[in-house]
Amino acid sequence: MLSISTPRLLLRELKSADAPALFEVLGDPETMRFYPQPYSREEVDEWIGRQIGRYAMGAGLLGVVLRDSGTLIGDCGLVWQEVEGVEEPEIGYHVHREHQGRGYATEAARAVRDYAFGTLGCDHVISMIRPENLASRRVAEKNGLTVNRTIFWRGYDHCVYQLRKAGT
Repeated sequence: MLSISTPRLLLRELKSADAPALFEVLGDPETMRFYPQPYSREEVDEWIGRQIGRYAMGAGLLGVVLRDSGTLIGDCGLVWQEVEGVEEPEIGYHVHREHQGRGYATEAARAVRDYAFGTLGCDHVISMIRPENLASRRVAEKNGLTVNRTIFWRGYDHCVYQLRKAGT
């Protein structure tokens, strides 16, 4: 079972029982303001199903759980995205608005970055971030990613943040 620990967080595989808590994140209009729309409960169920399918390959978005309370506050992980015809390892993250601004996304994304380089052997990682999503851009920058280019992807401009593993 895939799990990653940090000082304050446990990143663990999502399960169907996480749907109500994850809906509080992915269904929240403020948290999802940089997406076309918040997710419905059914879309959250499908989201969790996609992640469960990815875990067999050592990737997928994991539930972000506060270690001190056991509360699921979001998701973070590595997914393979097709970007301009190339499969890229992307670090993605969503943290409920009530828990934003406390460094949880940065801490989780850093742990996923280290997992991608150390365990999965990736030579680089990316994050696809809408230009106006300043908070997510800061998370990427705090973890050493820099803008590689801007592309039109899935109907919107996205900054492609990238970090190459040292020595590659």
